[in-house]
Amino acid sequence: MLEESGVVELRGISFPAICNASGAQGFFGEGYPYHAYWKYAGLTFDRCGFVAKTTTLDERPGNMPLKEDGITPKEYQPKCIIVKPFKGVLLNAVGLSGPGAYTLFGKQGWQMRTRPFFISFMSVKSTIDERLQELGTFVKLFHQHLADFSGPVGLEMNFSCPNAGLNPFELINETSLALDIAASLNIPLQCKFNATVPPMAVARVSKHPACDAITISNTIPWGMLPDKIDWYGLFGSEKSPLADLGGGGLSGWPLLPIVCDWIRNARSCGLTKPIWACGGVDSAWAVRQAKIAGANGVQIGSVAILRPWRMKRIIRAARELF
Repeated sequence: MLEESGVVELRGISFPAICNASGAQGFFGEGYPYHAYWKYAGLTFDRCGFVAKTTTLDERPGNMPLKEDGITPKEYQPKCIIVKPFKGVLLNAVGLSGPGAYTLFGKQGWQMRTRPFFISFMSVKSTIDERLQELGTFVKLFHQHLADFSGPVGLEMNFSCPNAGLNPFELINETSLALDIAASLNIPLQCKFNATVPPMAVARVSKHPACDAITISNTIPWGMLPDKIDWYGLFGSEKSPLADLGGGGLSGWPLLPIVCDWIRNARSCGLTKPIWACGGVDSAWAVRQAKIAGANGVQIGSVAILRPWRMKRIIRAARELF
């Protein structure tokens, strides 16, 4: 699957082996207000591939109020995100806030990109039939704009957000049907799952001819995997500080061993497609651990908030190791 150093080859397109995790740079790479300050501490996404913030088909308020442009947070420190910098973790319940795919395609920001990147999409309707219909409408919309893109584009199909009111365990059952629908785009398709989903189930899905890669993981939903995550030690409570917003999902260093174990198990289950390790990749050492576990590339997100001064070393390590 890998043809040259520092890239992941998907359908003949060379994607950088290190990308930002979905949402880390916003919908178009515009970033967030704090990025302007942290750049002096070393925050950079230079030489890092781009994955857009996950969009839904229609406008979705979620839990993060947005300005009139539909993409900029109103709050400098959104109340739906709890940051624990000294403990190296954060909890978020953003809930896929955004203006919706119709508006985002209309802004033409994606179409102007010349380097390979991924758009991220998630269906959020309450039933399988409704979600598949929602995806079908999104695919038709994508088709309408595809000829206008200046560079290569892939689609990251998100089956993992813990803040959308859906059960990631149930979403795995519709992934093959969703891939059938998205296959008509004839672009690289990668599926993003939560690390709480069994590797064997994802290994089976990965055999679908339209599935080009796997991203693992999104955040870990509050309270899950208590044998691996000391929730009380991290937040000082058995109850989520974002309980009123659904509980939220954890990002940060505790995810790295979970993600690496998941990748090793998935490889032993026969998963041969490229895997992006996404979760707890907060150092050059973490990049090496992901590589050893069997990842083909990494995606980085929370480190930009928690340890921004490490970004250059992480990007350099990923481009050298993969």
